Amino acid sequence: MSKLFGYLIVIGSVLGGFVLSHGELATLWQPFELLIIGGAAFGAFVVSNPFYVVKEVFHDVGRMFLGRRYGRVLYMDLLSLLYELFNKARRNGLMSIEEDVEDPKASDIFERYPRVTSEPILLEFICDYLRIISSGNLSAFELETLMDQDIETSFQEAEHPAHALSRVSDALPGFGIVAAVLGIVITMKSLGGPPEELGMHVAAALVGTFLGVLLAYGFVGPMSDAMAHSAKERVKALDCIKTSLLAMLNGIPPQLAVEFGRKTLFSSERPSFSELEEHLRSR
Repeated sequence: MSKLFGYLIVIGSVLGGFVLSHGELATLWQPFELLIIGGAAFGAFVVSNPFYVVKEVFHDVGRMFLGRRYGRVLYMDLLSLLYELFNKARRNGLMSIEEDVEDPKASDIFERYPRVTSEPILLEFICDYLRIISSGNLSAFELETLMDQDIETSFQEAEHPAHALSRVSDALPGFGIVAAVLGIVITMKSLGGPPEELGMHVAAALVGTFLGVLLAYGFVGPMSDAMAHSAKERVKALDCIKTSLLAMLNGIPPQLAVEFGRKTLFSSERPSFSELEEHLRSR
């Protein structure tokens, strides 16, 4: 919702200032200029990126308007889920959680945390490494190295859509100039005609430059930055899981193990110790 509100501020400020300066909104309606800029930018975007990145960009744009994926509520559930898994493993042995991690959809523990299970990246990370811990003899150092490599790969994948949109944002002013030049070509062709016709052609050409710059810095660029922030939040959630798992592997009690994970979260989204404790008790 905040993203939509921000875009409304951009549109309201630009168009409001134009109208208050005695401009006519109808002058800015140049659909063919928009076709040139948007079509060329989209074509270049498709050419420069593999299909999975194109698909991921549209997927992330849709999710961006649905609200933040990672926040205090999700982290509370994530830490509570880890606590329950660690507590069960401590009481009954690591093999007792094998069924939970092999089939999370059928697990009573995972079933209580739909916010976490709806995030495939987090769910897969938890299950994979609990499976490795319960079935392997990896040391904490070896497991941490593997986790770091996994998290780095996940971060690079999450950044692909943001980088792709960032390149589109950089290109949009150039495509605006392309539209403006084409408008000037049409204007030169109309030399000798009525002055008002020449004025309309020049105005359309200038609108092309305006649209390219506005779309770049007012819409696509901020959207790219928002996706980059989302990628960092995903990595922070994975860091939280990694730290908690390593603490559990080193024999630290479940309550303290999830406390280690809590400390890795950004302070703006990190639940307090008492909040987490109350949440665990309620579960």
